[in-house]
Amino acid sequence: MKKQLILLVAITTCFVTTGFAQKGNYRISNGIGINGAITKFNISTNNFTTEQGDGFLGGLSATVDIPHRWYHVSYGMQLSESNIKVFGRPTNTILNNADIEASIIEYKMLAAQLAFLGHIKIIPNHVTIDLGPMLQYNSKLELKDKAQEGYFINNYANLTADAITDISQFNVNGAIGASVGIRNVKLKAQYIYGFTNILKNLEKKNLDTTGSNARFKGNQTMLVLGAIFSF
Repeated sequence: MKKQLILLVAITTCFVTTGFAQKGNYRISNGIGINGAITKFNISTNNFTTEQGDGFLGGLSATVDIPHRWYHVSYGMQLSESNIKVFGRPTNTILNNADIEASIIEYKMLAAQLAFLGHIKIIPNHVTIDLGPMLQYNSKLELKDKAQEGYFINNYANLTADAITDISQFNVNGAIGASVGIRNVKLKAQYIYGFTNILKNLEKKNLDTTGSNARFKGNQTMLVLGAIFSF
């Protein structure tokens, strides 16, 4: 992850500078943005019972702005750490409600997202609607408590917590949101939805799916609330 961030900084420094150029009657302005945010992450699936978890992200972006047009574009990379909770149990039978409440299994996921976004100027320099695609490379799910490796996932008879960690690591997302502020500092809200099946890779693992669906399907969702500083 750190190597990817260093590479992005190098590319941005070499090819994107704050300056102006002429193209017909338009003045093209290039800039760099630094962003940080808190997140809410979940996987929408019928295979497991999940609960969204908190996380955070940070990244860099390069902006190409043509002042007399109704939009501008940006591209960049952001790194995130997300958490998700999956309901399980310590044994392969549920004894009572206390077991259910005490057996929330927590996972962590790291991700790098490459984004190409269009920004519709609602109020130039102050309010934009932001949308576009993202390419994502993410880690496997990592159990936050290694003692829960042998816990059983609810909805399945014998599927254990460590068996569902090897999720698909290359995914395509879509993002939509809004940014509000002044020219150099904006608050942003963004919703990211995973178009690809992030659980698809589990079908290759010959897992014991007794008691529920052997086909795995899940789409990630992420709510982002943060700020971006441009220069």
